[in-house]
Amino acid sequence: MQQYQDFLRHILTVGHQKGDRTGTGTISTFGHQMRFDLTKGFPLVTTKKIYLKAVIHELLWFLSGSTNIKYLVDNGVTIWDEWAQPEDVVEKRSITDKDRLDMFCESHKSSDWKEGSNWFIEHLLAKLEEAKPLEQIVRQGILWSSPYDLLARYPNYSTVVFDEAGIPREKNVVVKKKGDLGRVYGAQWRDWIGPNGEHVDQISNLIQRLKTNPDCRRLIVTAWQPAEIDKMALPPCHCFFQFWTRELTVNEIVSANIGDRDILAADYDGDGEEKRQAAIMKVAKEKGLKTRALSCQLYQRSADALLGVPFNIASYALLVLMIAQVCNMVPDEFIWAGGDCHIYSNHMEQVELQLGREPRALPTMRINPNVKNIFDFKYEDFTLEGYDPHPAIKAPVAV
Repeated sequence: MQQYQDFLRHILTVGHQKGDRTGTGTISTFGHQMRFDLTKGFPLVTTKKIYLKAVIHELLWFLSGSTNIKYLVDNGVTIWDEWAQPEDVVEKRSITDKDRLDMFCESHKSSDWKEGSNWFIEHLLAKLEEAKPLEQIVRQGILWSSPYDLLARYPNYSTVVFDEAGIPREKNVVVKKKGDLGRVYGAQWRDWIGPNGEHVDQISNLIQRLKTNPDCRRLIVTAWQPAEIDKMALPPCHCFFQFWTRELTVNEIVSANIGDRDILAADYDGDGEEKRQAAIMKVAKEKGLKTRALSCQLYQRSADALLGVPFNIASYALLVLMIAQVCNMVPDEFIWAGGDCHIYSNHMEQVELQLGREPRALPTMRINPNVKNIFDFKYEDFTLEGYDPHPAIKAPVAV
């Protein structure tokens, strides 16, 4: 992870002093890129210990589509606590006449809604008779009418019936639930709302396109929804990512499928490397083996260099591994691109400490090979091997 160390030095060398939303102050530069070869190890920073448990749980939480921190809290992850709704927000809302009718019918001593509706009709008839005796033909018409039709025809009398039965005119509605964050990542990834109210599951669409049209240039997921920024506790920092695939070379296919004997013993007529390669490719495609490599580029508009960026690199590298597995591909490269890349003024001491440390060998991430659906992954499906980081470095989070 020498690239990350160089990234910190780059900001310190060419950055400019800037104010920021939090009032903390930063040294900032605009535009930077880091490339990580996923075949050479999992890009987890080693010059300090990264809280991998939080990385994994947050990513699973995003993929679930949730926007409430309950799942994170239940799993001991507190990274979103500062932005979450602290308590339920309850408002009084009027109950429609139709809902009051349903509540009236359901409140009848019988559990049968039909009996409850007959009960309403009887009460309504009584109120109408009190006001003015009804002719027999009118009375019979009412008895055969739908309770909803009668509600529309006699709204004022119906209201009296509901009031006397104790059916409330208002109810308490939870408009913001404790732990809610609004329309953040999970909502945008799994439930993007279009201009006509259509709902788009971007992750499902991405997986489908990767499987059916891997050379597509539209393998994109965006969390930046301008119409809903005001509905988010925190607008997305890592806001846009794109996937790209390529065909593996024959040697890469052999390496990726080294355990398959048919690959190693592919038959071909005559001598020559070209024929051997053609035979291997034929076997690979016939057996549905891995023949493509998957890469991803992330654009991060706002990059907290000390606390956020190492976390985000690990998260998206893991996402590439997961998607590669469910799409029967080989993880290739993760490219991180930052917009406003900054170090907070109260992180300078921690940055200097980290820059004084030498990077160590990258670890390896093992994923349960039996998981074939991107939404079926669980925390227990991930095992990190060979991680030997320097001690953790604590620093305040700018909220």
